[in-house]
Amino acid sequence: MRVLVTGGAGFIGSNYVRRALSGAYPTLADAEVVVLDKLTYAGNLANLAPVADSPRLRFVRGDICDAAVVRELTAGVNLVVHFAAESHVDRSILGAADFVLTNVVGTHTLLQAAVDAGVRKFVHVSTDEVYGSIEHGSWPETHVLEPNSPYSASKASSDLLARSFYRTHGLPVCVTRCSNNYGPYQFPEKVIPLFVTNLMDGLKVPLYGDGLNVRDWLHVDDHCRAIQLVADLGRPGEIYNIGGGTELTNRELTNRLLAALGADESMVQPVIDRKAHDRRYSVDITKISEELGYRPEVPFDEGLANTVAWYRENRSWWEPLKESAALPGS
Repeated sequence: MRVLVTGGAGFIGSNYVRRALSGAYPTLADAEVVVLDKLTYAGNLANLAPVADSPRLRFVRGDICDAAVVRELTAGVNLVVHFAAESHVDRSILGAADFVLTNVVGTHTLLQAAVDAGVRKFVHVSTDEVYGSIEHGSWPETHVLEPNSPYSASKASSDLLARSFYRTHGLPVCVTRCSNNYGPYQFPEKVIPLFVTNLMDGLKVPLYGDGLNVRDWLHVDDHCRAIQLVADLGRPGEIYNIGGGTELTNRELTNRLLAALGADESMVQPVIDRKAHDRRYSVDITKISEELGYRPEVPFDEGLANTVAWYRENRSWWEPLKESAALPGS
């Protein structure tokens, strides 16, 4: 069994790789795991350090847009799990070209190579942001796509490409759409690690607008476990929403982080709202629950406390990243 994991040195991809190589997924117990990662600013070999010595891990630095590299690595692969993506909304607002290139062209390159190689399963990891914004209720997988940022538009485009390769070529593709992830090793431009590390350094945290935008929070362990369920049991051509079951306004999340770090409201810096800032996300996980038996297992309070503790204990991991990268809002 050979698995190709794109973006496997990023936050979610590296979690999947570490868990796969540590025995968390029985169907991958003896699998060779090939990681393809370009190591852009958000990719970090340190994320794979806990499993770096595994004889079942092969790391290749390369671009998913490089057809020759992708074709070589896809040969003999049973499963592709495609995490690689440009994923930060603020960066997509500043400039969308890299998002279109990586998320659309790169995904096409992988899909074509998978068809040519006869890959048995392709899991395309996407986002709930492709649905747009929802005032009440939750999105089923059949909801119309109404992305509002260049990032989410590029992901919606890649979702449609994946579906087309199933319909046209019979490639056994599944698409997953997750809510907001959190956990260790998340690059400190995202809200939870940004706020935690700012507060650790005595810096204020930037809260967009009125702080009432709502997000559902999903621990990265739960997300990766759901992805493996889809890889093992998901029906080709189908889409599966993956949620965590904890909806909070950004202000509620901020207050929890302030409390965890022993800070008060004086450490909140209101900032002008993001352009086209979606008001609320909420995914309906009935389908993956009923078909594949998925339920989120990490309670949010426990997961958040463990995440804060991880950043407290791993300054040597995140501090160089904040120093070297231009982080919007930092």
